Amino acid sequence: MLIAFLTAPEGVEQVELTEPWKAVTDAGDMPQLVSTQSGRVQAFNHLDKSDTFPVDQVVADASVDEFAALVLPGGVANPDALRMDKDAVAFVRAFIEAGKPVAAICHAPWTLIEADVVRGRTLTSWPSLRTDLRNAGAEWVDEQVHVCRGAPGTLITSRKPGDLEAFCEAFTAEFAKLAGVGAGG
Repeated sequence: MLIAFLTAPEGVEQVELTEPWKAVTDAGDMPQLVSTQSGRVQAFNHLDKSDTFPVDQVVADASVDEFAALVLPGGVANPDALRMDKDAVAFVRAFIEAGKPVAAICHAPWTLIEADVVRGRTLTSWPSLRTDLRNAGAEWVDEQVHVCRGAPGTLITSRKPGDLEAFCEAFTAEFAKLAGVGAGG
């Protein structure tokens, strides 16, 4: 299966990109880096610049039909930039509308809020997003990982880099269910 990883051109928390990426490849699936601009994505280790990663596809040219699922890494600047990009927001909304699973960690639920897909759902996130999620109509829980299987699409959310192991286990288990129904590449 082809799994989209959506990031802004800079500001993604590196470990929240690389650990889920590794989990996807270890599961036998193919990750693809989608961004709002072509070139390379500048990752960060908290507030310090870290490595760069090549963009596989620009979100304006991407179709949800190409992918089985979506991963939204965090970092404070990353989802803040994504939620200001209409193509990125539409891409996220389209995954939920298509009933495809979306995994989001740390600050990434800001993009889910902007896509207006959290109303009536239960999520977790970095604690500072609690009020934002509640104001957008979601129930916020303080859990290592939370899987919300409400229709139309499953949301797998986690709080922080310390939760990555549980996050990766939860979303790869959800994505594996797709293999049995023939979804995606």
